[in-house]
Amino acid sequence: MRRVVILALLVLILAPWVYYAAVVVKARRETPEIVAAALRAEQMVLEIKDLTPRQLEILLKVQDPGFYAHKGIDLRTPGAGWTTLTQGLVKIHYFDPFKPGIGKIKQSLIARFAFDPMVSKDDQLRLFLNEAYLGTIDGQAVAGFEQGARVYYDKPFPELTEDEYIALVAMLIAPDTCNVRRQPKLNAERALRIRRLLAGECAPRNWSDVWLKGCMY
Repeated sequence: MRRVVILALLVLILAPWVYYAAVVVKARRETPEIVAAALRAEQMVLEIKDLTPRQLEILLKVQDPGFYAHKGIDLRTPGAGWTTLTQGLVKIHYFDPFKPGIGKIKQSLIARFAFDPMVSKDDQLRLFLNEAYLGTIDGQAVAGFEQGARVYYDKPFPELTEDEYIALVAMLIAPDTCNVRRQPKLNAERALRIRRLLAGECAPRNWSDVWLKGCMY
């Protein structure tokens, strides 16, 4: 009887490890095809070179300040929060639909052990530029900064002013809550915090301060 109990305990202990290892193995097997197909998609209209150095600085400082240093997840950088840019892409490409809890564990493991080591930072950034969710208009999802520029400002991405670009970046945290068209006051409040962050007037309070409460007046 004692052996049966010990065996049962071992199974309970090892089962999650086996399950999550299988998740990572499956993701590593599928990642090359997933990424290749995504990069060939018609919506891949923006290249990294379409971003000015200033625009890149703004995006990463707000959305993923440790992007070029972390390996898919970031549990230390102030303002990083629970979801790196890499984890956001994993959510888009590996889940339908995404469910919190176990889904978050799987998302983090795939980001750390499959997506980030197998996909260059430049390709990750290009995917994000073209796939980032920027709210819905008339029931249609807005995906990527080019579409965002045209939908919200009726102009192509290269013609955005810095204020317009910051307004789009401000939406990323909660695209419908901070929607520049439907919630202009909330969007403007977050945009103001972003400008203060960029000017060096403030900093995130801690790792989880994705709303930049440390930049409130």
